[in-house]
Amino acid sequence: MLAGRWGSPTVVDLWPYLGLDDPDYPDIEEAPEPLGSLSMLAGSMRTWQVPSTGRWLGLAIGQVDRELPFELLAAVSEASTPPK
Repeated sequence: MLAGRWGSPTVVDLWPYLGLDDPDYPDIEEAPEPLGSLSMLAGSMRTWQVPSTGRWLGLAIGQVDRELPFELLAAVSEASTPPK
């Protein structure tokens, strides 16, 4: 439904926002929100630019703990579009 309205999503890898030492990604001291919170729950998200608002919408499937159910996570931000 979102793709029909705003086109294909951009896939954003959330692992770099955890700030772990990984030679493939620059060190990120503190990830901007909502990316910091989302990176603790999901590995990637799909994003869409919301036309004429300057905002992006992100959707991910995440899990707080293995014993807990998966959840659909949604985020909206006025910050610049997260890198791909």
